[in-house]
Order: sequence, then C-alpha cells, then structure tokens
Amino acid sequence: MPKSVIITCAVTGGIHTPTMSPYLPITPDQIADAAIGASEAGATIIHLHARNPETGKPDSRLEIFEQFLPKIKDGCDSILNISTGGGLGMSREQRILAANTFSPEMASLNVGSMNFGIFPMAEKYDNWQHEWEPAFLNMTQDFIFPNTFADIEFILKELGETHGTRFEFECYDLGHLYNLAYFVNKGMIKPPFFVQMVFGVLGGVGADLDNLVHMHNVANKLFGDDYEWSVLAAGRHQMPFGTQSAMLGGNLRVGLEDSLYIRRGELATSNAQQVTQIRNIIEGLGLTVATPAEARERLALKGVEHVSF
Repeated sequence: MPKSVIITCAVTGGIHTPTMSPYLPITPDQIADAAIGASEAGATIIHLHARNPETGKPDSRLEIFEQFLPKIKDGCDSILNISTGGGLGMSREQRILAANTFSPEMASLNVGSMNFGIFPMAEKYDNWQHEWEPAFLNMTQDFIFPNTFADIEFILKELGETHGTRFEFECYDLGHLYNLAYFVNKGMIKPPFFVQMVFGVLGGVGADLDNLVHMHNVANKLFGDDYEWSVLAAGRHQMPFGTQSAMLGGNLRVGLEDSLYIRRGELATSNAQQVTQIRNIIEGLGLTVATPAEARERLALKGVEHVSF
C-alpha cells in the first residue's frame, strides 16, 4: 500500500509582503488562526515564520513567536516546524534564535547558498503599504542567501544534537542534495530524514517537471530508503507539483509562503483553502493524508511533550 501523504503548510513565510495580499497572516493572532485552520483542513506539519505585527516585515524577535507558538500547540495536534531561513538579510544568529529557544520537533534547514531573486515581484506593484517592501524585494538583485557548510554544521549541532530537533532539509537545486549527502556520509544526519525539494525560486532549480523527476531519482541514488521526500513549488506551480509528488509516492507543501493564489488570477483567502484543495486532489487519487501521529513515527520526531513552548 502507498504511504499516506504528509501535507506541510507554510502559513506566512518571509517572502511575500502585505501589499501583495490582504489575506497574508501578519499579526501573531492571524498566524495562529491560520495555522490552526490549516491543521483542521488536514495539514500534517505547520511551517512557521514571524512578522512584525505593525509592518508585516519578517521578524526574529522571541516575543512575537511567544505570542503564537503556545496558541497553535494548544489549538491543534499538527507538528510545528520553526524556520531557520527567517527573513532574507537576517544573520545566522537571528535566523536560528526562535528554534534554538523553543526547541521544536522540527525546524527547516537550507542546505546550500544561492542567489535568491525575488526582485521581479517589485515590478508588479505601484502603491505599497509600507516603505520597506520594495527595498526588501529589490535588494535581492545583488544578494546571496548564505548557507555555507559551516552554517549547516553549526545548525545541525545547535538544534539537532542539543535539542533533538529534526529537520526539513530545503534543497533548491541539485547540488544541495549532494551537500546534504556530505553531512549524511559524515554521520551528522541520521535517517529517517525529510527532504523538501524546492522549485521555481529565481536562482534555484526551475519549475519543470523533468527537474522534479531528476531530483527525485538523484535523491533515491544518494539516500536509498533512508529518507522521506516532499515537494514545494513557487506560485502557479504549487498545485501541479504537489500533485505530481503525491502521484510519485512523495509528500508536498502548500501555503501562502509559497503561493498567494488558489487558482489563476484568484487570491487564496486562507491557508486552509489551499490545504483543502490539495487534500481533495490527494483523496481523489485514492491516497490518504498522513495524520500528525503517523508523521511523527515516520520522521522519528521527539514528540510535542519535549518542546519548550
């Protein structure tokens, strides 16, 4: 029998800005409500960032995370995954602060440096809600998102060895799979591990289904049966790539971090709406959605009783 499909929902992220959608969760209450709603719709894992509640800018302050993490934990059973990607331009210490403080079951970990180009989005808007938005987008024309081997090793030790946190390893290109394999071969990453293949971000691998198949094949050669794999794709590619991953036996990620739309030209009104759509697709294929309990067992997570929030 095929495995049930793990749905991750990334509810706000650090890429899109408030001008782009009135439905993007900004405040701690909005983020908590979005996460709980996504869980009720079927999300197995909730991927979390924080934002400044007044401006919507990505924010690493602990007092913001403190306002929504306990509320989400109390409101649902989904696995809470704290990003260590943070916001573009944050220092390594800022990016890992929340995960290092709250000791979640899971945290994201980018496994390679890259040009991370979101500047083309600035061309689509004329009237901005906040001054920081166009500057934030445009600075990525001359920006490298740093995830060096030293950074990766530091986070593996800080979060993995100290806290027992497991990772969503975000791979934006083929070389990132080989970076991950380096740490696996070094013995710093133990199976089962969770590989999130990311498509359609300018500077990373393109959103072409041939690329998905190729990256999956390479991951199979590198990791064999030791890993779970998942797919996310930016923008209009979100649902097609998620569907293809499910059909190939993989898992998937949706959410307003990755796409603001539910279909062509129509903004998604909530994260739950996207989760519901992909759940209907999964079940229409004759597959089932993984429960948090199933995912905790498959990913060897430490359990919600061992987090610090």
